[in-house]
Amino acid sequence: MGSVKDLVVLASPREEEPGRGKFVFSDRYSVFDWGEMPDTIPYKGMSLCLIGAYFFEKLEKAGIRTHYLGLEEGGRIKRLSELREPVSTMHIQLVRVILPSRTETGYDYGLYRYVRGNFLIPFEFIYRNMLPEESSLRKRVVEGKVTLEELGLSELPSPGVPLPEPILDVSTKLEEQDRYVSWSVIEELGILSAEEIRNVKETLLFVDRFITREMRRIGIENEDGKIELALDGNRNLILVDVVGTPDECRFTFRGMPMSKEILRSFYRKTEWYREVQKAKQNHPFDWKACVTSTPPPLPSDLIQLVSWLYQRIAMDLTQREWFPGVPSLEEIVEKFCQLV
Repeated sequence: MGSVKDLVVLASPREEEPGRGKFVFSDRYSVFDWGEMPDTIPYKGMSLCLIGAYFFEKLEKAGIRTHYLGLEEGGRIKRLSELREPVSTMHIQLVRVILPSRTETGYDYGLYRYVRGNFLIPFEFIYRNMLPEESSLRKRVVEGKVTLEELGLSELPSPGVPLPEPILDVSTKLEEQDRYVSWSVIEELGILSAEEIRNVKETLLFVDRFITREMRRIGIENEDGKIELALDGNRNLILVDVVGTPDECRFTFRGMPMSKEILRSFYRKTEWYREVQKAKQNHPFDWKACVTSTPPPLPSDLIQLVSWLYQRIAMDLTQREWFPGVPSLEEIVEKFCQLV
């Protein structure tokens, strides 16, 4: 069970043999690591499933290994082009998820030194093509947690201005609260060799450029995003989870957010968000237990607009009208401006 999609295990992975499973994409959403929120976004699950399948199939043709097996329709596994209607179930290969040990001072990743392959790499790999106002990296620079020199920059670019080269970042994946780590720390932990880290960076850059090119085709900018990777039994990199969706990436259309950032923006204005941030700062290991308020529901108008957004991106990318009656991106942006 995930916050926005469910995992059904059909065959568990073994030491060096992958398993099989399926993602069932739901209409749930999550922001700020909270988990399931009070509302649902109609057709979000189907839209994410279609977008994810589109990028997996395209990237496979470009030579990227993935865990994607196909989409389920009528009890059969099909390619995207074979579907008669939108679906929400994706079949995948499964790898082992090995949890780091929690200690009094943090987390111990020592177990990974003795594991050959067929496991999820316990990090999220992030690319940044711009540094929008809400970027966590911009905040880390301001707070002195990372320097411009470390990023290869002489100054912070304005929001919306492309970086000279993408910045590649890493955060933990399997800890109670995600935390940023350096590439050197990953090598020191013994999880990946120096050569494997180079391969990760090359894959991350390739996926970034691929998504950027595809999104620009439909008029959308890819400001930043993340991917997840695993190692198969022979320690080949595999692209896992899902990729290229408005939940994994920060997209904009003519300066307007076209991703989950819209929902984050709404909640940043709430008392619940302020309490979440305070709890994360003061109690990083069990912060949720320290939050007494609950996230407020979304306005119905906002739910409708976000639902249209997910559907329209899925249709424009795949060039198929899966969802009748959905406005164009231009019309959706105009309605967002009216709502704001």
